[in-house]
Amino acid sequence: MLSRSGEEGEWVLLELPLAAEFDLEKTVCSHGLFMMPPNHWDPLSKTFSRPLRFSLYDDDEDDDDSSVMVRISHPIDSPHSLHVRVRIAGSLSPKQQQTIMAQVARMLRLSDVDETAAREFRSKVKTVSSTETDCLKRFGGRIFRSPTLFEDMVKCILLCNCQWPRTLSMARALCKLQLELQNRSFSVSVNGAANAKSRRPETRDEHFIPKTPAAKELKRKYGGSKVSINLTSKYVETKADLEADTHLSMEHGQMTIEDTILSPTLSPSSREGNSFKECNICDTSSKLNSLDLYLGQRCSCGNEEGIGNFPSARELASLDESFLAERCNLGYRAGRVLNLARGIFDGRIKLKQLEEVGGRANLSAYDKLAEQLREIDGFGPFTCANVLMCLGYYHVIPTDSETVRHLKQVHSRKSTIQTVQKDVEAIYGKYAPFQFLAYWAEVWHFYEQWFGKPSKMLCSDYKLITASNMKIKKRVKTNRTKTS
Repeated sequence: MLSRSGEEGEWVLLELPLAAEFDLEKTVCSHGLFMMPPNHWDPLSKTFSRPLRFSLYDDDEDDDDSSVMVRISHPIDSPHSLHVRVRIAGSLSPKQQQTIMAQVARMLRLSDVDETAAREFRSKVKTVSSTETDCLKRFGGRIFRSPTLFEDMVKCILLCNCQWPRTLSMARALCKLQLELQNRSFSVSVNGAANAKSRRPETRDEHFIPKTPAAKELKRKYGGSKVSINLTSKYVETKADLEADTHLSMEHGQMTIEDTILSPTLSPSSREGNSFKECNICDTSSKLNSLDLYLGQRCSCGNEEGIGNFPSARELASLDESFLAERCNLGYRAGRVLNLARGIFDGRIKLKQLEEVGGRANLSAYDKLAEQLREIDGFGPFTCANVLMCLGYYHVIPTDSETVRHLKQVHSRKSTIQTVQKDVEAIYGKYAPFQFLAYWAEVWHFYEQWFGKPSKMLCSDYKLITASNMKIKKRVKTNRTKTS
C-alpha cells in the first residue's frame, strides 16, 4: 500500500492482481450499468472512478457507511495488476482495504468463478463456427455490475418500463439525493406523505438536453463520421422524446451564475487569486471560470455536476414514498425501491445470503433464488432475470421490447412479447449455459455500429442510445418521368 500527497489531495494506491486475459476498458464498458451514475468512465485516460463505501451490507449497524472516491486504472507498465487509488486523508485499515477491493472485484467480475465463466464462454464460442460469432469472439465474457447487490437490484428496477434517458436521470437523481442526505441538508420521515411536498428541498432539476447545440457538439466530437450524421439527424426527435419522458421543464432547469458557483460539482481551488474550480470526479483543476461553467462548459473528463454515491438501503429506508417519487422522478418505482430498502434494513431480505448462494453460480440454485426474488414487491420475470444475471447466471435472457427489436433487426425474426422467450432459446440455445453472454455480445455490437464504441463516448451522450435513434428510415420512392 502506497500513499501520495499533492495538489489533488492524498491518495492511497492499492494493487489488485489480475488473471492473464483481462481488459479494463472492455470489462467496464460492457453493459449500460457502467453509464449509470455514480459510475464514471474517462475515455481519455481509460480510468474508471466512483465513490465506494467502507461497508458491503446494510444489516450491520456497526459498519462504517462513509464513502471515498476510488479510481481504477490498468497501466501499461503493470499488465498483471490493477491500480486502485483511494482518496483519503491518512491510511486505510486492513478491513477498509478488503472492503474496497471486494467491491472492485465484484464490479469487474474478478472472482475465480467469474474467471472460469469468462474462459468457458470464450471456449464455447470457438466451438460454434459461423460468421455471427465474430462479435462474440471479441466480447470479453465479463459483464460490468455494481459494487453491491443492493445497487444492482435498484438499478434493475430503474430499467423497467421506461426509456434509457429516463433510467439515467433517475439514477443521477438518486445520487444527487444521496449527497444531500450525506450533508444532512434536510430530513424526511417515513410517515409523512401528506406533508412530503412541504418538506421537499429546493432543487434544480437538470434538463437532459445538451447545453451545446447537438449538431455542433456531435460534429466536434465525431468529425464527419456516420455516427455524427445518424445522431445529428435524430436530434430533434430525441429531444422531443426526452422532454416527454422525463417530465422536466425548462422552468426548473434555469440556473443563475450564483447557483453555478455554489454547485457542489466544482469546488473552489485552494490556490488564491483565481476563480478556477476543481472537478470532484477527476480531481483536476478545470481551466474554466464561473461564466464558462454557467454557459455549460465541462471539465475535460465530461463531468457536468457533482453527485454523491448511490444511496444505501440504510439511507433510503426512512424516506417518505411521495417525497422520493417526486424528488427523483421515480413514479411507482419509489414504493418498490423503499420496500426493498426497508426489507434489507430490518433484516427480512438477506442480501449476504443471496450473494453467497449466487456467487457459486450453481444452476441448481437458480430456481430457489428466483423464487426468493419474486417474493419481493416489484420483482417480476424481467427484473429477476437481470438481477440473477448480475449474480452470474447467464443461461436465462431477460426479455423485453428491446429484445424484440434486436431479433427483428439482426435476426429478421417477427417476435412478440409472447413469443420472444421461445425465439431467444432457438437462437442462443447452442451457447448454453451462456445464452445471455452471446445475446448481449450481439446487442452491444449492434449499439457500437450505430453510436460508436461506448468507451469512447462522453457521458453527456449516453442518453442518445435509444430505440428511436436506431430506427431505419424507409426511403420514399419517387416516380421519375422519362424525358427525351
